[in-house]
Amino acid sequence: MDYIYETHMHTSEASACAGTPGRDYIEYMIAAGYSGMIVTDHFFNGNSRVPRDLPWADRIEQYCSGYEHAREAAEVVNAVRIKGNANADLFTVLFGVEYNFECDEYLIYGIDKDWLLRNPDILSQSRKEVYDTVHAAGAIMVQAHPYRERGYIEKIHLTPDICDGAEIFNAGNPPWQDALAYQYATEHRFLPSAGSDIHRLGQHYMGGMQFPYRIETIDDYVRAFLSGDGTPVFCRDVTDPKARFRPVVDEPELTVPTKLPSLPVVFH
Repeated sequence: MDYIYETHMHTSEASACAGTPGRDYIEYMIAAGYSGMIVTDHFFNGNSRVPRDLPWADRIEQYCSGYEHAREAAEVVNAVRIKGNANADLFTVLFGVEYNFECDEYLIYGIDKDWLLRNPDILSQSRKEVYDTVHAAGAIMVQAHPYRERGYIEKIHLTPDICDGAEIFNAGNPPWQDALAYQYATEHRFLPSAGSDIHRLGQHYMGGMQFPYRIETIDDYVRAFLSGDGTPVFCRDVTDPKARFRPVVDEPELTVPTKLPSLPVVFH
């Protein structure tokens, strides 16, 4: 049996651009076919909802609340599942971070609330310093949507020397941008990742990472990802009973670039 995990998502508690509280995602994600999800809200240097004038500890409390509410809701759902079937699969909610520099954003997996509380200086660190700091904690950094273009983005910043992987599929991107990300990851032999980047309920075009075994902790996810055991997958419409998650590599539209980026590309 294969297990699919959402790796990139936002809650309204912490991300200013999100419209759904963490607790409201659980039933939707289960119905979509996921075995779990990693909450990756925008950190304080991104599109954060957390007020900047709060003490650091209070900022971290609010930042983590979307994840915590989702985890609590999953525990309730799991308790009902177990009551009905002691062998039922449980839905897993894990913690991650989306960290921003100059509109180049990174999904950090393997740090937690306590780590954030102990590291208030992370906001002053360079890309390389953040990479080294999270690596020292056993965490990894995956560049999110490397070739994303939006009106607020002036340049595409790529960091091949300080990444553990690259997101080759992001459901918020048009296919040609994902195809450029796939080419970039392939050329640099990055471990590939995929995620929906979901911000609110109702999104049908989704993605994630598929594993041949269950992921129960964020450390499990880090080990599984670094082992290359994950397969990036996508689904055109998770609400369609006939639709299935498929490997990204099987879709030419997502892997063969059809146009070049229109923004300048800067390598760090």
